[in-house]
Amino acid sequence: MNASAMLDLVVRNARVATAGDIFEADIGVREGRIVALAQGLPAAVKEIDAGGRWVLPGGVDAHCHLAQPTSDGSRMADDFLSGTRSAACGGTTTVIPFAAQMKGQSLAQAVSDYHAAADGQACIDYAFHMIVSDATPHVVQTELPALIGQGYTSFKIYMTYDDMKLDDGQILDVLDVARREGAMTMIHAESSDCIAWLTERLLARGLQSPRYHALSRPPVVEREATHRAISLAELLDTPILIVHVSGPEATDQIRWAQTRGLSIYAETCPQYLFLTAADLEGEGMHGARCICSPPPRDAASQQAIWNGLANGTFQVFSSDHAPFRYDDPQGKQAQGPDTPFNHVPNGIPGLETRLALLFSEGVLEDRIDINTFVALTSTNPAKLYGLYPRKGTIAIGADADMVIWDTGTPHIVRNTDLHHEVDYTPYEGRQLQAWPAITLSRGKVVYENGVYLGQAGVGRFLHCEKPVPARATRSRHRHLPWLAALTDAARPDTAQP
Repeated sequence: MNASAMLDLVVRNARVATAGDIFEADIGVREGRIVALAQGLPAAVKEIDAGGRWVLPGGVDAHCHLAQPTSDGSRMADDFLSGTRSAACGGTTTVIPFAAQMKGQSLAQAVSDYHAAADGQACIDYAFHMIVSDATPHVVQTELPALIGQGYTSFKIYMTYDDMKLDDGQILDVLDVARREGAMTMIHAESSDCIAWLTERLLARGLQSPRYHALSRPPVVEREATHRAISLAELLDTPILIVHVSGPEATDQIRWAQTRGLSIYAETCPQYLFLTAADLEGEGMHGARCICSPPPRDAASQQAIWNGLANGTFQVFSSDHAPFRYDDPQGKQAQGPDTPFNHVPNGIPGLETRLALLFSEGVLEDRIDINTFVALTSTNPAKLYGLYPRKGTIAIGADADMVIWDTGTPHIVRNTDLHHEVDYTPYEGRQLQAWPAITLSRGKVVYENGVYLGQAGVGRFLHCEKPVPARATRSRHRHLPWLAALTDAARPDTAQP
């Protein structure tokens, strides 16, 4: 092979797994992309011997919060530099955080501001979801369609939080745009009125410590909102993805919809497999570390989530990384050491630990197989958000985003070893049997054996294609006369002579 054709990198002796296959091969890389999968590839400029270890596609974390503005005086600990550094050290090579619109703000301005926060910071590739919190006619009719056309093809809406939530009519407005434009809608499904009613009564009785956060958001409020979100999506024949599902009540609603042939997708997160409501207890504000919404449930709920991962109810496993420091006046205790549970910033750090937790406790404990792991953590989110096949697989033409895994050697999770800017991890002291050994982003090593080797600013922004599930919808209009009446180019009714 002449010098001009020489490979930049060969990963040798790889045991490769994708969402559908397992095979042994050398992996050849040129100019950041995979160009060869074969036995005995010729020498390259750089070589890495995987030694028969698992080599998997880099993780795609499609639900994480970085440098996101808040309205309550709190501040996220991770920006695009520290957040993507932490992601790379945990085996994630693509992140999709949120350009969040604040009330009264232009959605286009929110996207522009988020680009300013990311520019020159990321060490791995990234895309943006949008958050639509102010669904004015101009936002819905003009800005949202334009931004979808520019490659921001997914957005999130909330059914709770006073400063974020949309009512049912507004949800229908944005779902109508998603259906027409071929976008993917993510929905945070919890019943706002029920939560407000419970919270008011708990606080009136002086019950304000972190443990009462779980009681203010019982499973029924997630179940009700999930069913309502599914019904609104069915009305408009458009796909939705229910995010951070916590237990069997909401899972059952999703499974019911899927068995009826509706395009309903679902995501869950590590906190619903490895934490319970008991983690919100403890002296003082200790439990605030694990306040997130929906809250962690109980052991039976954990098992229901494992079942859903194994049987295909869930398509995506994300971190929902929301990085607020605990011992910080702008973090979990933003309103003081006696902050009532309803004023504690919601969120748990998890970018760096997401993949290792699921690999160790899922694959190595035979709860899910290796192909399911790859699908949940990389391939499916890449497909659902318009990044596949550039991201999410090991294949000819794909970006050379890969992780070589160490398995079978105990690894203790310690916050002092992690690379985020949060002062705790809820998984402190947990012993895992899997951890990334080497992470490659577009063929460059960004992490190796505990050492971050990346560089700020080399991560590229990714414009997303329209997701396949969104493009494939609108197939049942002949069965939905109300929708046909709104979409068909029929003449108006006229009076008969």
